[in-house]
Amino acid sequence: MKKIILWLVVLTLGIILMSCAKEEKMKETSENPFFTEWTTPFGTPPFDQIKEEHYKPAFLEGMKRQQQEIQAIIDSSEPPTFANTIEALARSGEFLTRVENVFDNLLSANTNDTLQAIAKEMAPLLSKHYDDIYLNAKLFERIKAVYNQKDNLQLTQEQKTLLEKYFKDFVRAGANLDESKKARLREINQELSVLTLKFGENILKEDNAFELVIDKKEDLVGLPDNVIAAAAEAAKERGKEGKWVFTLHKPSMIPFLQYSPRRELREKIFKAYINRGNNNNEYDNKAIVARIIALRIEKAHLLGYKTHAHYILEENMAKNPDNVYKLLYQIWKPALKKAKEEARELQKLIEAEGQNFKLQPWDWWYYAEKLKKQKYNLDEEMLRPYFKLENVIQGVFTLANKLYGLQFVERTDIPKYHPDVRVFEVKEADGTHVGILYTDYFPRASKRGGAWMNSFRKEYKINGQRITPIICNVGNFSKPTPDKPALLSYDEVTTLFHEFGHALHGLLSDCTYRRLSGTAVPRDFVELPSQIMENWVGEPEMLKLFAHHYQTGEPIPDALIEKIHKARFFNQGFATVEYLAAAFLDMDWHTLTEPVAEDKVLDFEKQSLDRIGLIPEIIVRYRSPYFSHIFAGGYSAGYYSYIWSEVLDADAFEAFKEKGLFDRATAQSFRENILAKGGSEDPMTLYIRFRGAPPKVEPLLKRRGLLN
Repeated sequence: MKKIILWLVVLTLGIILMSCAKEEKMKETSENPFFTEWTTPFGTPPFDQIKEEHYKPAFLEGMKRQQQEIQAIIDSSEPPTFANTIEALARSGEFLTRVENVFDNLLSANTNDTLQAIAKEMAPLLSKHYDDIYLNAKLFERIKAVYNQKDNLQLTQEQKTLLEKYFKDFVRAGANLDESKKARLREINQELSVLTLKFGENILKEDNAFELVIDKKEDLVGLPDNVIAAAAEAAKERGKEGKWVFTLHKPSMIPFLQYSPRRELREKIFKAYINRGNNNNEYDNKAIVARIIALRIEKAHLLGYKTHAHYILEENMAKNPDNVYKLLYQIWKPALKKAKEEARELQKLIEAEGQNFKLQPWDWWYYAEKLKKQKYNLDEEMLRPYFKLENVIQGVFTLANKLYGLQFVERTDIPKYHPDVRVFEVKEADGTHVGILYTDYFPRASKRGGAWMNSFRKEYKINGQRITPIICNVGNFSKPTPDKPALLSYDEVTTLFHEFGHALHGLLSDCTYRRLSGTAVPRDFVELPSQIMENWVGEPEMLKLFAHHYQTGEPIPDALIEKIHKARFFNQGFATVEYLAAAFLDMDWHTLTEPVAEDKVLDFEKQSLDRIGLIPEIIVRYRSPYFSHIFAGGYSAGYYSYIWSEVLDADAFEAFKEKGLFDRATAQSFRENILAKGGSEDPMTLYIRFRGAPPKVEPLLKRRGLLN
């Protein structure tokens, strides 16, 4: 009897504990915004409700749900069809995608130690999750069955592309490998997922660790007032009031290099910048570079490719490394010649000042700025008063309105992830909702360097209904000071227009499937919509629309526009060479067939740059230990894409020059054939449909002043 009573007590306790656990689980999910429908305007992320502890359970649930969705496809008793296999696959993972989109954006734009720890924990789990999908033999059998009958299915062009992409995705992910090779591939993918995260994290730590602290006013000589004010503000934020702090963030470092006559201080901040990830400390990236390269080589060989570059480029417009090198060398020769001429000119200026040192990389910005002032009576600080951030934003909105009829209405009722962020609703000319755009433009310790576009939700359709996109533009531009608004440099204005072009690519997408929508295009095509926007910046007609003096409201004078025009080729040798050198370095790393030892990483870099004849006065734009684009950012064997796309955008902009800067018919054609199509058709087919012919390289060379 006692045993029965004891057993009943234990059973009752067990039921109570299970019930409590279930209630706790229900409470956890009900309080987690990722488990509920978002009732915010347009389904925007409820940032005011999302907490750090919500991410992990949401990630785990998202992976679980997608696996169940995949299993349902496999377990279907129906024969494989486009609808029950390909479309079902395309629709899977919606919960996980929502979590990933929010988390990944904040990891880049507003990170902290907790988010970085979650990223490290989730990276191998997500890698395994996606390998479980792409290496699933039964799922691949169903995809292959549909693929093999594709010619008889009467599919739309977009459906054909989706089927083709998924089949290739699976093959390229290792679906045809034997089990032992699949197992090794999984290990490689998991290790790479952690290494690339660590690489980027190290750069952020290095960026935030360096400070050039100035406590003597005489060391500020030559610096513009707004630069000094920003440095004072940076010092105050760091508890060093009464001093001035310069950091490795571009809005702080570049003006210092341009205007400070203190050569030893220029050298100090420049060397700190070019040695990020190369200080033999806990944030050193050389070992990570060597390991990433070794793993990418092994992965390429496992999948049957000669090199990682061959693997990547197969799906790009370039198709193979030979075509990339051919374009790079075509531009390198005239660019290097121009850069050498520029170096000689700067050396003469040094000597004319009675100095007897040889031009070094930390001198280039300073003397180039002096020479520009001397030759064109133009410097950056003359332009800044006309580039108040709010005016530039309005300028790019005005351009989108003139080209596409779009309207931008600021919304203050939509939650933001940081006070710096602004939110805009994008509408068609007739008021139809297009999407949401977040802008986040100021540097901070929680944000990685650079500028980018991303999406919190991509555009796609369900049963013919358009799910509207939620896009963000992020930058690191000059901040306001206590007595002045944010006044941008000309380069920062160009960058803002560039990223806004990416945003339009996401906002104006008109595709059925997430896999193909918006910027889901080959890497060497994705920069066309962004780079074409840069072309309008320097056009007098465009400048008059937005470049108004921040104090007087007067439009930029014709004389200043004329100076900008005359100086358009100035320093183009330098700009082209430092970029191309990085593109060569990327290709050289990724055409390796054997690994490089950790202690030989810098030797390999030197050999790569010596091979093309990079002059010592110019440092490659990104040295290997901080080349985040290729070791943390998805541009491996792809950094050439900017110049490849520049061939396209220079040629494409000629259409607007021929028909009219704001010609609606030309803009509508660009929208319909490029922006709306995403990756739903072959990019060259789309380009020719817009332009009427393949692109020529001459407009690019002409624009950079590299034609004889």
